Amino acid sequence: MVDLRTRFGSLVRAHRVRLRLTQEALAERANISTDMVSKIEGGNSGARFGVITQLAEALGVDPAELFTPDLPAGQLERATLTEITSRLASLSDGELRWLKGIFEAALRFKY
Repeated sequence: MVDLRTRFGSLVRAHRVRLRLTQEALAERANISTDMVSKIEGGNSGARFGVITQLAEALGVDPAELFTPDLPAGQLERATLTEITSRLASLSDGELRWLKGIFEAALRFKY
């Protein structure tokens, strides 16, 4: 199993690269030092909740996305999927069951 710091750092780096940001640019956006970004991305340092929030905001992602252990191939480029997932996470079980029925009906229909 990958160490949490390593996984966190790898995901921060992946999101930074996706946005074509340098470590310096991310550090400036997140209001932290470039050295801190480097240490986080290298898995050499953890981050407190405040820094995690600052990084997530600077990267335009939900903080939870910086800890997701299994990203499907290409998910970092799939902003729509991320947006839908975030919205679904706030729904009740009843609302999710209702939407599941709609999805199943829609997916049965072949284009």
